[in-house]
Amino acid sequence: MLKVLVAMDSFKGSLSSMEANQSIAEGFDRTGMDFVVETVPVADGGEGTVEALVYATGGRFVEKVITGPLGEKVKGRYGILGGGTAAVVEVAEACGLPLVSVEQRNPLYTTSYGVGELILDAIDNGCKEVIIGLGGSSTNDAGVGMLQALGFQFFNQEVLSVGFGGVELKNINKVKASSVPEKVRATRFRVACDVHNPLYGTNGAAYIFGPQKGATPEVVEELDQGLRRFADVVLEQFGIDLQGISGAGAAGGLGAAFAGFLQAELESGVELILGLTRLEEKLNGVNLVITGEGKLDGQTSMGKAPAGIAQMAKKHGIPVIALAGDVSEGKPSLYESGIAAYFTVVGGPVDLNVAMSPEVASGNLRRTAEQLGRVLGLVDGFGGK
Repeated sequence: MLKVLVAMDSFKGSLSSMEANQSIAEGFDRTGMDFVVETVPVADGGEGTVEALVYATGGRFVEKVITGPLGEKVKGRYGILGGGTAAVVEVAEACGLPLVSVEQRNPLYTTSYGVGELILDAIDNGCKEVIIGLGGSSTNDAGVGMLQALGFQFFNQEVLSVGFGGVELKNINKVKASSVPEKVRATRFRVACDVHNPLYGTNGAAYIFGPQKGATPEVVEELDQGLRRFADVVLEQFGIDLQGISGAGAAGGLGAAFAGFLQAELESGVELILGLTRLEEKLNGVNLVITGEGKLDGQTSMGKAPAGIAQMAKKHGIPVIALAGDVSEGKPSLYESGIAAYFTVVGGPVDLNVAMSPEVASGNLRRTAEQLGRVLGLVDGFGGK
């Protein structure tokens, strides 16, 4: 009898981790063989983190109307983990790039204020710890918007409160933290962060991530100057060197805000999530792990969930097979992460939109898993009744 643990990351824009896992489990079930298949939802701190942790811990979802990236009202969602004392928040829920139309994308004017509103709601719901997924923001405001929602105050030279967006960073002359509630100060923040970019400079938030958020070269330069100005003010007033924090430039500077003002731990996203889902404990007695994501390539080995899972399984001598919609071998090699073999689930030439439709992607995973199961069933003692 073969015990299989299925731990798929999401197929972004197509299937959630839960849906991908279920499709593979159904494929093995179709073989009619005596496999034991268990599933665990996973993520790496980006899209799908809330869902993965809520399902893995038996938690619940909470919806709240918050301030969107352009100041409009949007419906945001976060999770409260099983036990009720920890919450998980994806910044993309409040200030994600998909919330801003292509025509309106300009990080001079987008705010992270809604992230702070989600955090406050979680604290008001009894959470003492907040886990943050930083991926996918539309902002470059150094997290000032989020901090404003949490009670921090930012003033210009006329001692007037500054407004929203990266455009205001260059105007900040003074920061006050006296109005921050004690419940915020007492909260532990853990941040899933897999980039090491500094706050400003040619490798910083504006230059590296600004263009994909709609910033022109002129806007990038203005944003970078604002980030420098903000860092100088914080260093002078509080003695906090935001530029010296590895990962400060993540999510338009939200990394700096969490680490510098909220004493957050910036952690490897996949290690944080896999620890919270207790994946290593679930490897006990497992003969084979199946993982994967929408696309496997050289970047997979650089902190993505499948690589983290493979490395963990390798420590226990458990082989790992990876499945993906698309596979592009690169450097570092997928094998270096501990993946024993990988397969694309797409059966032949097909339009990308068709391949990414949930029904087709689910069917492809189901079919591939069934064929894997039938091959494994040919090995003596694997899968046979």
